[in-house]
Parts: sequence; C-alpha cells; structure tokens
Amino acid sequence: MSEIDESVATELTRLRESIDNIDAAVVHMLAERFKCTQQVGVLKARHQLPPADPAREARQITRLRELAENAKLDPAFAEKLLNFIIAEVIRHHETIADGAQG
Repeated sequence: MSEIDESVATELTRLRESIDNIDAAVVHMLAERFKCTQQVGVLKARHQLPPADPAREARQITRLRELAENAKLDPAFAEKLLNFIIAEVIRHHETIADGAQG
C-alpha cells in the first residue's frame, strides 16, 4: 500500500470519526425506538390487538419515503430499512402476545 499524504490521512480520520459517531447515534435511536415499540406490544397484547397493523405500516413507509427524498436518501433504501425494522417489531409483538396468552 502506498503512503497516504498526511493531510489526506487527517481528513480520512476526521470523516471516519464522524461516521463512528453517527453509527453510535443510530444505534441509540434504534434502541429508543424499540423501547417504545415494546410498550406498544404490551398494550396490544393486553387488549388482544393484532401484532401487525398493515395500514399504519403503509402510512409509515409512505412517510419515510418522503422524508428520504427530502434528505436526498434513496427512498427504496429507506423503505427496505423500515421494512426490516417493522418485521423485527412485529416479531417482538408476537413474542409479547404469546407470553400474555400463556
């Protein structure tokens, strides 16, 4: 590997540190989101509501796609990410509901 100019190495380090900070923020935000969705799951289980809410999910996907477009992020990527998160939330809600029934 060739030598990297010191100014390039410094800028690369700065950018990578920013990426690391953003990654940490994303993880913490997801943790907060899942704390809220766990509470939703408990409430749904308590009132025998279904774990999934397709109408809400569709609204959220539309909303997130619009946010992504405004942020210059690929809306298809944002939708895939949200679908992944929604699937995990539903799995948690099903687990909570199973525990409430047992």
